[in-house]
Amino acid sequence: MGNEHIVIILTLSVIVFTSPYISSFLRLPTAPIEILLGAIGGYFSLLNYENHYFYVIAEIGFYYLMFLAGTEVNLNILLKLDGKVFKKGLLYLAIVYLVSFLFVVTFNFSNIFIFMFSLISVGLIMSLFKEFGKDKKWLNLAMNIGVLGELLSIVLLTITAALLEHGVSKKMFESIGLLIGFIFVILLFFKLFKIVFWWHPEWKRFLVPKYGDKDEKDIRTSMSLFFFMVAMMYLLHLEVAFGAFVAGIFIATFFEHKEELPHKLGIFGFGFLIPIFFIHVGSTFNLEQLKDINLVLKAIFVTAIMIVVRLVASSVFYKIISLKERLLFSLAHSQPLTLLIAIATLAYSSHTIDEKNYYVLILASLFEVIVSMFVIMKVGKKV
Repeated sequence: MGNEHIVIILTLSVIVFTSPYISSFLRLPTAPIEILLGAIGGYFSLLNYENHYFYVIAEIGFYYLMFLAGTEVNLNILLKLDGKVFKKGLLYLAIVYLVSFLFVVTFNFSNIFIFMFSLISVGLIMSLFKEFGKDKKWLNLAMNIGVLGELLSIVLLTITAALLEHGVSKKMFESIGLLIGFIFVILLFFKLFKIVFWWHPEWKRFLVPKYGDKDEKDIRTSMSLFFFMVAMMYLLHLEVAFGAFVAGIFIATFFEHKEELPHKLGIFGFGFLIPIFFIHVGSTFNLEQLKDINLVLKAIFVTAIMIVVRLVASSVFYKIISLKERLLFSLAHSQPLTLLIAIATLAYSSHTIDEKNYYVLILASLFEVIVSMFVIMKVGKKV
């Protein structure tokens, strides 16, 4: 094993071990800390993001993160969402995209920023439940609407990936056609499994036992489904993250009787694979860029836009939650860390955005989490 591999492994071991303690001290999520430490490791040549093994493990970590994000989405709960709230949620998302479009046109951003400004992810919202519990109306609303937003974001991520890879071409339309066909087949399978498990509920407990699971069949079933969906995405040349996300939804929807399963899956992911993904992202960021005041100011501006977009759109819930709660709701949706990094990486690798804008988006993704979490922690306890 070469010296570079040894240095990377030792550096990863130190960052993976120390990042939770640093995040606890700073009262921030672990992910941005891992990105910052990865950037420091890259700056001192301790981490080489181009190292093949480092890159591959980080990519698997990203897919696994998308898989875990899917386990937050129980379609049975989503379908039971109050009709009025559901309609307001759709209106909220429409306004998010409309206001994002207006910002892009007004300030002459690249068109892909419409999508970037509109991204919503529920990953970091889950950490807020640990802090505030499950009785906060604004937080439950943020989670329910966030699930709709993340589903839309994942689909658009897949379409954007096809567009960036193939351009406006026959190949792109073939990829989008495959995606639509895949979604249709998946919906049929969900309907089929719902009927099958309704008639034979014992089959669910055979695949994922609730008690006495000495062989960890629940983990084995979950991982088999995860790898199967990843393989299908590669076979169909679709965005792998989407397949991983769908696999997670399947777990959450049909094996809800094993309440601790998402937590068990998360222990492995957040303890090993996912930190390596965030560290790898950090290692791609050149800290020398922080000397560029215009880059930093643009990152702050992007952060402000993403918060304002959601704050404006949240006005549709004025009859449901107060102004302070709408602020918290908006900030909870202003942390699409993983998806923003994913689309920034896709756009940069396809030369849709330049290196400077790539750094702007990475920096903005960190600013969003830091600012949002700080304000939520300060204001949330008073609501």
